[in-house]
Amino acid sequence: MALPVLSAALPESVSQALKQAGIPESAISVYVKEVTAKQPALTVNADTAMNPASVMKLLTTYAGLELLGPAYTWRTEVYALGKIEKGILQGDLAIKGYGDPNLNLENFWLLVRRIRQTGLKEITGDLILDTSYYNIPRTDPGAFDGQPHKTYNVFPEAVLVNYLTSALHLTPQPENNTVRVVVDPASELLDLQNNLKLTRGNCGDWRNQLHANVRKPDETNTRVSVILTGNYAIQCGQNTYHLSLHENASYIHDLFKKLWAQQDGLFRGAVRNGVIPKGIAPLRVYYSPPLAEVVRGINKFSNNVAARQLYLALGETAIPPDIQPSVSLDQSNVAVRRWLFAKRLSFPELVIENGSGLSRIERISAYNMGELLIAAFQSPVMPEFMSSMAIAGADGTMRNRLRGTLVAGKAHMKTGTLNDVMSIAGYVLDHKDRRIAVVFFINHPHAGNARTAIDALIRWVYERA
Repeated sequence: MALPVLSAALPESVSQALKQAGIPESAISVYVKEVTAKQPALTVNADTAMNPASVMKLLTTYAGLELLGPAYTWRTEVYALGKIEKGILQGDLAIKGYGDPNLNLENFWLLVRRIRQTGLKEITGDLILDTSYYNIPRTDPGAFDGQPHKTYNVFPEAVLVNYLTSALHLTPQPENNTVRVVVDPASELLDLQNNLKLTRGNCGDWRNQLHANVRKPDETNTRVSVILTGNYAIQCGQNTYHLSLHENASYIHDLFKKLWAQQDGLFRGAVRNGVIPKGIAPLRVYYSPPLAEVVRGINKFSNNVAARQLYLALGETAIPPDIQPSVSLDQSNVAVRRWLFAKRLSFPELVIENGSGLSRIERISAYNMGELLIAAFQSPVMPEFMSSMAIAGADGTMRNRLRGTLVAGKAHMKTGTLNDVMSIAGYVLDHKDRRIAVVFFINHPHAGNARTAIDALIRWVYERA
C-alpha cells in the first residue's frame, strides 16, 4: 500500500522516549492526520499489520453504532412455563437472554422487581435459563493467559448478570490491625478465608500484592473456596478486587433467590438450562440501556466482556433472526466486512477474533485504524462515538494521563495494553482547534515501557505548528 506522507520522521521527543524504553522504531506504527486533510501529517510503518490490543474496541463500537444504531437495546424475556393462579406459578420461570451486556446488579434487581410487579409471588418449579441465542464455542476461560478467575476473561453469555463478577471490598482496620473483606453480592456458594496482612508502608501496586487461591467445588465441598493472602497497606484505603468465581447458571440462581426473597417472593427450585417452546408470549420483557450509553462503558473503561457481547450482536445484521435464531462469531465477522465494504474501506490485513482486543491474533494497521477514525468523524454517530472515549486527564483509562498539561481535556482516546503490546488511538484537539486523528501501536517485549513515548506523541500533536 502506497501511503501519502508529509513527514516520515518521528518527533525527537518520541524518538528519545522510545530509545530510553528499549523499543526500536521497527516495532512501532504511527498515523497522524487532521480530519479534514487530504494527507497524513505523519506515518511511520503505518501499513504494517499490528496487534492493537483494546484499541480494536473502536472498530467494534463504531460498527455497532452504525449497524445497530445508538438507540439499539438488548432485550431479556421472562416466561411463565405453567399456569399462574392467585399469584402462584405452577411450573418453571424461564429467562431467555439476547446478550444484554449491561445486566448489572442494579438492572437485574429491576428485572426481578418487574417480574414481582406482575402479581407473581410464588414459583413452584425451577429457574430455566435459555442461552440458545449464542452459537459460540466454549473453551477454557484461562486459555488466554492462565488466569481463569480474572474478570476480563469472562466469556460472553446470552444471559449474563453482573459480568459474572464477585466484588471483594477491602477496608483497612488499623484499630485491630486487620483488613476487612466484604463480598458483593453475598453468596452462599462461597467460602472466603481472609489471611491478608495489614502493613504500614507505601500502597504501591496493591493488586499485585494480593493472591487469591481459588478452589472449585468438588465431592467434599460444594462451594467455591477462596483464600486471600498477601499484604495490604493502610495507605491504600478502600479498594475493590474483582474475581469471577462461579459457573454462570449457579451465579444467576443464587442471586435470583436472594432478590426474589427481598421482594417477598417464594422460590425453592433449582436452576437448569433449557429452550423456551415456540409460540409462548413472555410474561415480561426487560430492555437494556441504549447502545449509546453502553459503548461509553466499553471504551472509557475498556470493558472486554461488553465489547464481545456487542460484537456478537453485530451478527444480527448479517442473518435475520427469522432465518437463523442465533448469532455466531462468523456472522459478526461477515457483518463487519460487509459494513467496511459498503463504506469503501479496504482493510485486507484485518483479523478479528472477538472484537474486544483481548486476543493474540487480532490485527489491523495504524493507517487503517486512522482511516476508520476519519470516517467516524464524518459519520452521523460521531457524537456518540467520540464521547465514548476516555478524556485525557479526566476520566476512564486516561484519567491519570497527561493531567496538568495543556492536552488535558483536549484528547479523546482509547488505550490498549497486553503483554508485549501497548496502543492508543483517538482524537486530539490541537492548540489551533484542529481535530487530529492519532494512532500509535507498539508490538515489542518492552511495550510496557512505552507510555512516555505515547504521551510525547500526543503532546507533539497538540503543540505542532
